Parts: sequence; C-alpha cells; structure tokens
Amino acid sequence: MRCFHLLFVVVALLATAAADAKPVLRAVTDAPAGVASDSSDELYCDGWRLSVETGNAGPWSAIPSRCAGFVRAYMEGERYASDSAVAAADSLAFAAQALASGDGGARPAWVFDVDETLLSNSPYYAVNGWGSQEFNETSFDEWVDVAKAPALPSSLKLYKELQGLGIHIILLTGRSEFQRNATEVNLFFAGYHSWEKLILRQSPDIGKTAVQYKSERRAALEAEGFKILGNSGDQWSDLLGLPMATRSFKLPNPMYFIS
Repeated sequence: MRCFHLLFVVVALLATAAADAKPVLRAVTDAPAGVASDSSDELYCDGWRLSVETGNAGPWSAIPSRCAGFVRAYMEGERYASDSAVAAADSLAFAAQALASGDGGARPAWVFDVDETLLSNSPYYAVNGWGSQEFNETSFDEWVDVAKAPALPSSLKLYKELQGLGIHIILLTGRSEFQRNATEVNLFFAGYHSWEKLILRQSPDIGKTAVQYKSERRAALEAEGFKILGNSGDQWSDLLGLPMATRSFKLPNPMYFIS
C-alpha cells in the first residue's frame, strides 16, 4: 500500500507540472507577448541567417525585405568580423595540425574563393541594399573594374600564416577570365601576394554551376600533384562536389546565394 500511495503522489505531481508547463518551441514568426515587432524581426532574421549559413534555406535570390536592416547591422558590426575570425582561427589550427602529422603530402595546398572570402564587396552592397535587391551583373562588373574591394582582415592574416607554413595558395574564383587584370590589381591593393595560381572561369565554364566548375578545377589540381588540405569559401557551392578538400571552411555571407 505504501508503494502504491507513493506512486499515486508522483503521478499527481507530474500531472500538475504538465498542466503548468509552457511550450518550449515557438515559431520564429510568432511574436512573444510584450515583445515589440522589431524584436520579432530580429529573432526571425537571426534564424533566417542561420538557415542560410547551414544551407537549409536552399536557393534564394534576395534577402527577406524585413531583414535588410538586420543584414546591414550584421555586416557593419562586430559580429561579421568576429564570425570570420573564428573561421580563420579554426582553419589555421587545422592546417598546423595536418602538417605536423604529415598529412600535407609533398605539395600541400589551400584553395581560397575570392569574393566575400579574401575580398569584401561590402562597399558595393552598402549602396545596393545589402542583398535585398536581385543581383545586377552589369553594375557588379563595374565595381570589379574599380579594383578597390578591401581585404577581409582575418582572411588576409590566415592567407599569410598559411604561406608561412609552406602551403601552396590557390585562388579559385567564379569571376571570368576577362576580369583577371582587375582581380589581380585588387588582390595586390588589398595586400595579397605570391599565390600559386589564380583560376578564373574560361569560355567552356560559362553556364556551369559553381559546384561543377570548382570541383572540376579541384580535380585538375589533384591531377597536378597538389594535396588540397583546406578550402575556404563563403558559399556552399565553393566547397561541395568531388574531390573535396580534407577540410572545408564556410565563411559567413547573408547577402547572396550562388548555386
């Protein structure tokens, strides 16, 4: 009887707790009671950015209109710089460990994308809605010709540190061959020097997805004897496709999507 009575009390307490419990999960579009709508937008947009960075959002052409201010604040504030610095620190730690364990092979290499990986196009997007407008290839090409995009500070630091470790630097960009001169001028302007290769799209690459184009170029690099230890890019399409690097590192970019 004592055991039965104890069981009855436990069940009663659990039932009372369940009746008083509040839902743990809430839809991101639901505004909690007493929270202003702008706070709800911030919650939604922070969740949307996470979805973008993890690849859950899938293809998209422009950021949600309600998130334009959020993306601007993220890109101009400390969080973008901090997130980028964490990715760079993780990259360097992996590279040093891989070389120390002998995993680099005879020709260890690191592949970098260019836009939003080595160079920041924030000055362009600052006057073009931070991604809230659909991509305009003509105006972006004009910006590329200016060749004044600044370096991402953490990426420039990582770039030099990898060179100091003896790793071959390969630049693999979705830019086209006709932009080679402007790209080289901009890279030098931003402080990048002594890369092994700068690979741009050739005529046969026009129309290929970034995944197809970049994976084909990585295969060619491996055929030349490079061991691709790391690959840094702001798009999943910079990193996916076979062959892949030993480790791939995704940099933040909530402004646009490239398939």
